[in-house]
Amino acid sequence: METTEKVNSAVRELVIINNDRTEGYKTAAEETKDADLKMLFNRLSQQSVGFGSELRPFITDADEMPKSDETKNTGKLYRVWMDIKAAITANDRKAVLSSCEFGEDRALLSYDEVLKDTEGLPANAVETIRRHRAELQKAHDEVKMLRDSAK
Repeated sequence: METTEKVNSAVRELVIINNDRTEGYKTAAEETKDADLKMLFNRLSQQSVGFGSELRPFITDADEMPKSDETKNTGKLYRVWMDIKAAITANDRKAVLSSCEFGEDRALLSYDEVLKDTEGLPANAVETIRRHRAELQKAHDEVKMLRDSAK
């Protein structure tokens, strides 16, 4: 795969994952009744908006640029599943946090896939992706800690 095409493809994937994450956390914030979780989920949604904005300049082919609201079909399915689960469990704190942790796991896997082979990616793109990955890990750990402490 040509270097430019590889960069565009890898970064495009991460932008879309962040769009999924943004929408997933918006949904979680809407579904929960807990004020602390609403704040957390809104913060993490905004974090993904920022990540997407930071990644977009690395996509050099306009045809590869994802729309600002473009998500993966799996992301759409995840949000639907989360809506159903929240309704069934009557907004059970542990269940909502478990769903969010699942979403964080998916985001981390996407970043890990890109970081497996960084040859051809600009150094500043790799640095940005690694920083995002570290921040995603912190978010994952925070969500997991809250889930583990939930009753």
